[in-house]
Amino acid sequence: MNYIKHLNTVFQKVYSDNRLNTSHISLYMAAFQFWNVSRFAPQFYVNREELCRMSKIGSNRTYQKCMNDLHKWKYLKYTPSHNPFKGSEIKMFIFAPTSAPGSAQTTTQTGSLVMHQAVNRYIKH
Repeated sequence: MNYIKHLNTVFQKVYSDNRLNTSHISLYMAAFQFWNVSRFAPQFYVNREELCRMSKIGSNRTYQKCMNDLHKWKYLKYTPSHNPFKGSEIKMFIFAPTSAPGSAQTTTQTGSLVMHQAVNRYIKH
């Protein structure tokens, strides 16, 4: 799993998904960091308080809504746990580029080509 390619693809997906708000994005990034720390394990366990602290979400209700939305919208698989010693299970979905490396478009979603070109404009090759 390529960390940078995955994040670039996720940001392109976020850019074109109007359902997401800042809490969704922040919670996804916090979960991604936990996944990174667990060395990209197929699934890992998280503590709600830690995820809320990292994502700067102050409400349990906002956390639950955003986590359930991310699960429903296939950004991750969330299995809640009612056991405070175990934590909830998360499985991150791997988002990979859909076209060959070096091509102008890295995903097939509408609007992604514009985003890719705008990002590349500021990157020195």
